[in-house]
Amino acid sequence: MKFKEIVGRLTGFSVPIFGVSWNPPEPEVKKAHRIITFLEDRRVLYNPSEIESPHHCVRSVVEIRHFLTDEISTGPAESQLVDSLRAMRSASRKFLDAVGERDGEIVRFGAHDGHYASWAFISALGELRGVFGVYLASIATTYGVDIEDDLASILPVDHEEGAEAQRLPGRAARLGPGKPKGSKKA
Repeated sequence: MKFKEIVGRLTGFSVPIFGVSWNPPEPEVKKAHRIITFLEDRRVLYNPSEIESPHHCVRSVVEIRHFLTDEISTGPAESQLVDSLRAMRSASRKFLDAVGERDGEIVRFGAHDGHYASWAFISALGELRGVFGVYLASIATTYGVDIEDDLASILPVDHEEGAEAQRLPGRAARLGPGKPKGSKKA
């Protein structure tokens, strides 16, 4: 998804728009692109939750958290990009607190439909994706970075797209407008 399309999805947020209200320093643009590229390959952020393995998700979120920490430590201490990375890192910690290791085990039944642990897992995963979606949209519009469609599926939808998605039956309504995505293995 092109960053100009993402701009239309951001309502109620005050972020500078790349090329319109400001031109960020080149090192920050490269850093933003590197971060988006890394996250585009993290299926935990966009695969349908019913095909996710809690163990693999926890490992992936741990890797994401370490990556974000490394990126925060390289560059200016205060910037909009660093603020976004800190928020995503905090969301990662919150996810790990909810479903991470307890007595050496990751929430064992998080992938079993109907088990109470699946509710906690799916809820924590949805919250993680929601936070990441907002901050990824902010990064993309601020630094002029495009986002692959899989990862773009977690970005906030604009009002008109959201209304259309609510009219679609079943799974398509959860995925938003367009063709439902095929399943990928975790």
